[in-house]
Amino acid sequence: MNDAPDLALARKALAAQPFSVLLGARLVAFGGGEATLELDIREELLQQYGFVHGGVLGYAADNALTFAAGTVTGDRLLTAGYTIDYLRPATGTLLRAHAQVVRAGRTRTVSRCDLSTVDDAGAETLCAVAQGAIAVSERPETRFPQP
Repeated sequence: MNDAPDLALARKALAAQPFSVLLGARLVAFGGGEATLELDIREELLQQYGFVHGGVLGYAADNALTFAAGTVTGDRLLTAGYTIDYLRPATGTLLRAHAQVVRAGRTRTVSRCDLSTVDDAGAETLCAVAQGAIAVSERPETRFPQP
C-alpha cells in the first residue's frame, strides 16, 4: 500500500494545506485504493469534556476519504460531501483515519473511513465512521504552490 514515490507526492500535497500543517497531520499510507492519516492528540484539539473535538474527527475523515480516492483517480479532487457517525468519545494519544475506496467512477469516487484512537498501550478503539463522495474536477485555482 505504500508506493514510496506516490506516498512522497501525497505527503507534499498534505504539506501544502496550511490547516493540515497546523493540526500536525501525517499521511502514513497511500496506495491501492487506501490512505491512512494520523495526528497526535493534544490539548488544543480537545473539546470541553476532554474528548477530541468532532471537527478534528471530521477533518481527518474528509482528508483520508479524499486521499484514498486520489490513489485511484489522481490529484484533481474536491470533497463533494461526506457523512460521519460518532460512535464513542475519542480519547487517547493518536488519532488514525483509515479510508478505502468503495467505488471509483469517471467523475465521482465513493470512499469510507474508520476513525480510531490509539492509547499509550497501543490499543486501538473505533470512535467514528464516515463515508464520502469525492468529485473529480479541473484543478481549482489556488493561492498556494502545488507540489
